[in-house]
Amino acid sequence: MKKSFLLPFFLMAFLMSFSQRPAGQRQEPITITGTVYDKDSNQPLEFATLILQSVRNPDRVTGGITDLDGKFSVETSPGQYHVRVEYLSYKTYELKSQTYRSSVDLGSIQLEVDAQMLDDVVVVGERTTVELRLDKKVYNVGQDLTVRGGSVTDVLDNVPSVTVDVEGNISLRGNESVRILINGKPSALSGLSPEALQQLPAESIERVEVITNPSARYDAEGTAGILNIILTQSKTAGVNGSINVFAGEPDRYGTAISLNLRREKFNIFTTTTYRYRDAPGNALFEQENFDDNGNTVSFQDEIRKYQRQDNSFNTNVGFEYFFSETSSITNSLVIRKSDGENTVGIDFFNFDEVRNPTIQRNRSTVEAEQDDNVQYSVNYKKTFDKDGHELTMDYQYSRGDEIENSIIDEIVLGEATALPTEQTINDESQINQLVQFDYVLPFGKDNQSQFEMGYRGTFNNFNTDFDFGVLEDGVLDRDPDFSNELNYKEYVNAAYMQLGTKVNKFSVLSGLRMEASDIGIELVDTQEVTDKDYVNWFPSLFLGYEFSETEQLTISYSRRLRRPRSRFINPFPSRSSNTNLFQGNPDLDPTFTNAFDLGYLKRWEKFTLTTSGYLNRSTGVFQFITQETGDFVEIDNPDDPGNPVLVPVQARTPINLATDSRYGMEFTSTYTPKRNWRLTWNLNLFQQQLRGDYTYTNFQNEVITQNFDADNFTWFTRFSAKIPLPASIDFQSNLFYRGPNKDAQNSNKGILSTNLAFSKDLIEDKATISLNVSDLFNSRKRRTETITNTVSTYSEFQWRERQITLSFLYRFNEQQNQRNRNGRGGQEEEFEFEGT
Repeated sequence: MKKSFLLPFFLMAFLMSFSQRPAGQRQEPITITGTVYDKDSNQPLEFATLILQSVRNPDRVTGGITDLDGKFSVETSPGQYHVRVEYLSYKTYELKSQTYRSSVDLGSIQLEVDAQMLDDVVVVGERTTVELRLDKKVYNVGQDLTVRGGSVTDVLDNVPSVTVDVEGNISLRGNESVRILINGKPSALSGLSPEALQQLPAESIERVEVITNPSARYDAEGTAGILNIILTQSKTAGVNGSINVFAGEPDRYGTAISLNLRREKFNIFTTTTYRYRDAPGNALFEQENFDDNGNTVSFQDEIRKYQRQDNSFNTNVGFEYFFSETSSITNSLVIRKSDGENTVGIDFFNFDEVRNPTIQRNRSTVEAEQDDNVQYSVNYKKTFDKDGHELTMDYQYSRGDEIENSIIDEIVLGEATALPTEQTINDESQINQLVQFDYVLPFGKDNQSQFEMGYRGTFNNFNTDFDFGVLEDGVLDRDPDFSNELNYKEYVNAAYMQLGTKVNKFSVLSGLRMEASDIGIELVDTQEVTDKDYVNWFPSLFLGYEFSETEQLTISYSRRLRRPRSRFINPFPSRSSNTNLFQGNPDLDPTFTNAFDLGYLKRWEKFTLTTSGYLNRSTGVFQFITQETGDFVEIDNPDDPGNPVLVPVQARTPINLATDSRYGMEFTSTYTPKRNWRLTWNLNLFQQQLRGDYTYTNFQNEVITQNFDADNFTWFTRFSAKIPLPASIDFQSNLFYRGPNKDAQNSNKGILSTNLAFSKDLIEDKATISLNVSDLFNSRKRRTETITNTVSTYSEFQWRERQITLSFLYRFNEQQNQRNRNGRGGQEEEFEFEGT
């Protein structure tokens, strides 16, 4: 641990010495000034943008915004620049390859109105755009109206190919084995549970990269692929930002502040949010119990009410410094804190074999929760003379701590005494460290070929300390049969190389990644220790053909894996219900997948179609099975004290069950019939074939072999429409439906949900007011039928009920229409050779 702690300091020293090699005397800065006018009216233009782009290093861009009198003054280093002055609906003023050795006044710059642009301008900041690249799709989140005041999971739920179920679990093409990265790296911010991502505000997200078949550059983790969440980092020159406040029903309110200060040598940026919510949910379980002959012996109904209350604070602060035109270093710090109280109230209704009521009881869980996360990262980037030739180095440290303290009370109606009060304390923590470097070397004619190599080391330690027992006079009497401490170590050293080239219209990218994994699992109280070391190789191949600028084809292959962690390996059972338990399995092994993908893009003037076919074949797949534990909850019957009611206890746990073949097709289309109209439809259909047998010894010491073969065809579709209404009001609606599906023991019914939103710009487009409704018809519920040998259960679960949110956004020194714009009216697609 001491070596790991010193690592960032050695790395920082190396980066600083590398970047500050003698390069001659530093030049004094110069100042570029001028004034921007409307050519026809000769009125000064406020918020016009001056852009200075270095000729030597095009990625190096600085500039500023004009003031009330149309004046700008920008400090920069002497050098050669491309100069542009831009303003919405005006023709751009350009000066190519200008050499400035001393301060200069550009004088009066007159911009001419662009009549065609007035008709065709489309605001990118108000929609989601997509870029198609050789090995991934990039969805630029923009300002989706339906997610304002929401969380990261709300953003992901609007991304094509991605679904978020009622518990917040994220799937890509219907597969939950998806790797979540923050800024391209694994992080404690992605959390120990699905709820962790719900603490990250939507306002902090710049874009989401959907990588369905990642190249060798990326982690091999995630058999479904990777979702890379990029946090906001403004590049706009000068001082600018925005303030957003929101409130909603059920109780939700908060604020988000984004600030940016950019100068010629540095950039400081921050996004800070506070959110409060008091979110209700509900669930229903109808359970029928059988004897060994299949005869009904009893029934039990559970009606659950959830109330989740929390306060969360999130801030992202960064500092970027440019040593020279070819090297820079970025430091960023993310802090997230939340605390709250979750209440679960369960009413149990028990019946005999003919559904005559026997007893009724109430079980209440009050859970105090505290979650603290911090992440520090440093990135160094060095570019060379050749365009695309670069070296990047990264170090990241993140820590997450989560404590859940639950008090569980239960009473049987009709009895004078209550059952013993139970308590569970779940103390989880993780420390993640990452070291990475990547080197990219273009070569060949016109730099059409590229060699890349890199290393990534991830060193993760997880600890879970779980205590369960009965409270006696306020003191916990710990039950050793249900208490333990889990230490989980995951060290992965990875190296990769990949080579790509583009010849005319044909592109190819091939790579090989090696990952050496050192896994350690320790159950402290029971002294159970498991060590797993393995080295795996992950090849990848990507082929692309560009028929024209509007038509492309890609085909790809990669090998992937899924490592068990978090809830999958946590062996401590939940206690909200004492008859339906969930617990992880620390002995799980990785799942391996071979993934194939065929993609096609065709773009017309107003219509765009993106489609792909895919095949994934996996071995050792995680599946949840439900078993009778052999334990029974004995409940005194006040009407018949001599015959207590016995309810069997079921436990749901994951195992490496089977092989899984999954193949399907997805279609995404966008239609823009006129300016400011956008209609998007996404459809994903897939067939899943699960094959496997599971043998276990039941509580009666009988060896049971169960066949879990299952064939499952399912689909989901999403339709989104954004249209302008009278009075300059924007309207957006999203409709989502997921078809029925089943696995080894569960059959899930279809889910339908609808979101809608309205927005209007105010105060000369400096402000926007929005109203959005999530789950308009309150229909987003999971409905499941589960069948085992002696228990049949029907359940409904609704994690979050209908939410209405009103938000107000104010921008300063950046007008809405000034931030981003595009000449095409619809989604923006790009086909690029690069792997990132």
